[in-house]
Parts: sequence; structure tokens; C-alpha cells
Amino acid sequence: MIDCVELTKTYGEGDAAYQALRGVTFSIKSGEFTAITGPSGCGKSTMMHLLGLLSKPTGGRLSVLGHPAEHLSDNDRTRLRRKSIGFVFQAFNLLVRHSALENVCLPMGYAGVDRIERELRAVQLLDRVGLAAKVLNTPLELSGGERQRVGIARALANKPGLLLADEPTGNLDSKSSVEIISLFRELNKEGMTVVLVTHDPGIAKNADRVIRLKDGRLDHGSGH
Repeated sequence: MIDCVELTKTYGEGDAAYQALRGVTFSIKSGEFTAITGPSGCGKSTMMHLLGLLSKPTGGRLSVLGHPAEHLSDNDRTRLRRKSIGFVFQAFNLLVRHSALENVCLPMGYAGVDRIERELRAVQLLDRVGLAAKVLNTPLELSGGERQRVGIARALANKPGLLLADEPTGNLDSKSSVEIISLFRELNKEGMTVVLVTHDPGIAKNADRVIRLKDGRLDHGSGH
């Protein structure tokens, strides 16, 4: 599913260059629930951007869903992202004036799914995340935990093979955090490959495997 070999990522050039990742090697198999964790500035957000094909590595090799990421064109990366990768964000990134249903339909519209199928699948997904009664509510009418459930339903809209969650509990209270992590575990048991990025060791331990980063490298004793 994911294979990183001596992965590096440098921002800037010359004296201003900053090396965010310094030769990271690990792999993630299909069906795993993996957490990537570490302190602020360790490189975990950079890693999430690379795994999500939002940016290219500076060096090393990265394969995502069987595709060599460093050789993909921008258009190919966009197509693979839309088709095969679901994203869940800390800030939810929902359209606040649109209903939960419309938010979940959005990525299917980009993928060319017809309207009836979009709406049917969106209703099914919102039911799956426990929001069957709130399909017409806007994010402003939902709690933080409910907004994140909409975000998860939206991430699943195009039936991705990989679900990437970037600090998905960062804006939630402890009760909502537990509920969201439980939902990720359920999805994983159904076969979804889940990669969760978090700075919180308590959240990370819910994954089956933890990869720790420190100063852009794998931390000693990390489960790779």
C-alpha cells in the first residue's frame, strides 16, 4: 500500500534550506491501521503531505497504492488522490453554508458520479457514521464531533483504498475524540487502510502500529 525508502523532503534552497525529512524508511500494508506520531516539527505533517500526494519528495523513493510518487505528473497525482485517497482534516474543511449531504456529495461530483447516485451514496455514508437524522443540517448546526463524522463520510465518498487522517481529533473534546477513533477502528476492521497523524500519544496508541518521528527521522524503537 505504502513503501518509503530513504525518503527526504527539503524546503527552500541554499542557506535557507530546511530538511523536514531526513531519510525515512517504512512500509504500510493494505488493511493496516497505523499512527504516525511525534513532537511538533518532527516531520509528520510533511509525511502526510507526501503520502497524500499533495507534494513530491526531494529524494528517496515513495510508492503509494502501487504508484511511484516521485515520477507522477501533477495531473496523475490529482487523479490518484481523487480516486483512491480519502482525507480527514483537523479543521474539518466543510462548506459551512451547505448541508452534510451536499458536503459528502462534493467529491463525487468532481469524480463525475451522476447526481442520483451521489445523493444515494451520501445518505448511506452519513447513516454509516451515525448521522442519518442530520443529512440536511449544515456544519453550523452540528457539534464538532458531528462535523468530523461528516468529514469522514466525505473522505469515503469515492471508495478510497487509503484513508489519511491529519490530527482528526485536534479540535474535539475527549468524548468526541473517543467516538471518532472508534469509528476509524470500525472502518479498519471492514478492510480500510487507515493512516492517522497525531501529536497525541494517547490517540496514537489506538492504532495497531505506531511509527514515531523525531527531527525528520524515525525515532529509535519505532514500529517499522
